[in-house]
Amino acid sequence: MTKNGNKFPWGNKIPYNSYREYIKKKFGERVQKVSVDAGFTCPNRDGTKGVGGCIYCNNSSFTPSYLNNYDTISVQIEEGVDFLRRRYGVQKFIAYFQANSNTYAPLDVLQNIYEKALSHPDVIGLAIGTRPDCVDEEKIAYLQELAKKYYIAIEYGLESAYYKTLEYINRQHTVADFEKTVYMTAGKGIFITTHLILGLPGESKEMLMKTAEYISRLPINYLKLHHLHVVKGTTLAKQYAENPFHIYTHKEYIELAAEFLRRVRPDIVIQRVVGETNPSRLIAPKWGIRANILAQMIEEYMLKNGFYQGEFWKDEG
Repeated sequence: MTKNGNKFPWGNKIPYNSYREYIKKKFGERVQKVSVDAGFTCPNRDGTKGVGGCIYCNNSSFTPSYLNNYDTISVQIEEGVDFLRRRYGVQKFIAYFQANSNTYAPLDVLQNIYEKALSHPDVIGLAIGTRPDCVDEEKIAYLQELAKKYYIAIEYGLESAYYKTLEYINRQHTVADFEKTVYMTAGKGIFITTHLILGLPGESKEMLMKTAEYISRLPINYLKLHHLHVVKGTTLAKQYAENPFHIYTHKEYIELAAEFLRRVRPDIVIQRVVGETNPSRLIAPKWGIRANILAQMIEEYMLKNGFYQGEFWKDEG
């Protein structure tokens, strides 16, 4: 793969395939996600598979300030749209079901919830965060029908490509579960997002580079990268207090993210390169740098060194 003049293959000067630019090009204008809490739970919390959830998880740490999950779906959408329109001046929105597992309910319940969100005139689609073990053929068929009229993206949390890590973080699903679900979803007009955490205890840089290569061989559309956060009120926080493990410095993470992206298939759109947690709940890392600034630093580091997404990717066929 080569650069096209001063631009990269995705048509701009950003050294990775940026979701912000991609979505603007796709819809002809900026589109903003509006978070919605539909009151879902998770099989890893309600006892179906486990209790307590993943060891790093505290949903309140990333809940937007405008969101009140006591409100109805319609009220949440209306208030979120008003807030984001005033803040960013945008006119189109994607309803983002983020907290917990947002396909973990019977199909008729999902239909009612999703269609309420889509009934707002300025909502053009859905982004649905869930687990790979919380969908089935029937739910995918329904989303396939929605995708004929709306933009539909589903986000499957993988977090790690290593079984031992998944076991350690109490995910209660396997890499094989993830793969099966990705292939079940692919080719149906649904945009597939994968979520990965970089910096989980026990995973070396070499392991993470292999993760980039692994994920690039799967039929996914989007990728979200998140550096490891130790958040108050989690099992991980307790472990960190009792036996501190290595947390990347911001400089280490910039280098790591850049190397990771160099191995990611170039057509995969990068939704996020760094995460952000409510500072009042964050234990580590305390970088003191907002996510948008760190993302800019990753971009500048890659440009300075002549790095770009997919330069090490080899299509084997």
